[in-house]
Amino acid sequence: MRFFLFCALLLIASPLQAAERLNVVASFSILGDFVRNVGGDRVNLTTLVGADGDVHVYTPAPGDAKRIAAAKLVFVNGLGLEGWLPRLVQSAGSKAKVVTASAGITPLKLGPAADPHAWQSVPNARIYVTDIADALAAAAPDDAEVFRTQAEAYWEKLEALDREVREAMAKIPPERRKVISTHDAFGYFSAEYGIQFIAPLGVSTETEPSARDIAAIIGQIKAARIPAVFLENISDDRLIRRIAAETGAKVGGTLISDGLTGEKGPAPTYIDMVRHNIKVLTSALDH
Repeated sequence: MRFFLFCALLLIASPLQAAERLNVVASFSILGDFVRNVGGDRVNLTTLVGADGDVHVYTPAPGDAKRIAAAKLVFVNGLGLEGWLPRLVQSAGSKAKVVTASAGITPLKLGPAADPHAWQSVPNARIYVTDIADALAAAAPDDAEVFRTQAEAYWEKLEALDREVREAMAKIPPERRKVISTHDAFGYFSAEYGIQFIAPLGVSTETEPSARDIAAIIGQIKAARIPAVFLENISDDRLIRRIAAETGAKVGGTLISDGLTGEKGPAPTYIDMVRHNIKVLTSALDH
């Protein structure tokens, strides 16, 4: 009898415990990972742009407004990343507090606008985590100590990761710390760790490069003695092989910039993403 009474009490208690959790929304997967590390099991987390999604061009799903309406906090990157989000929050009629997790970071410029990819610097990730911990603690004061403890544990992992990146980059000779990449997401990584990301001449991400474009890239690589090339918009392997053969540059792998992968991919967490990028860069440059 006591056993059944205990089970009944558990069934009654469980919904209450679930209800006590803080409902929070993160705009995209990297931010969601930060929130998960700080909030742990004290939050019910919904991430709008999930694994392998592109936050820049996301189209809100029908259920997103409902998720935001139910949230107490909505974590956004800011710096112009989520142009679609303010209208979504407004249409949801949400009373949730919108928390800009990049607050306190000095933005770099990406053309005339702010560069939103501040998480590519690991010290900046610590600022994100601090902002998240402060917001969670303010929204749920009873759990404030838990959030701060979990944030501190994650900070230690980030500090170790930052050392890892610096040690890996230090092994690359200074004259080899440059790559050609069509990515425009690594400005903060470049500024923090001293790898130069150079845009390829004459290449549009909208079209395949012409013979003249390829000749310009080859000339650029030779003139600047660039040891590695990351050109995702060149899908024809013959062109990639030609660039490599004529310049001696190594064709690098895929750098992950704007979102995490699924569990089976190389970057299901932020720390995995940074380690993946270090491995790709060092394998292309440290030779």
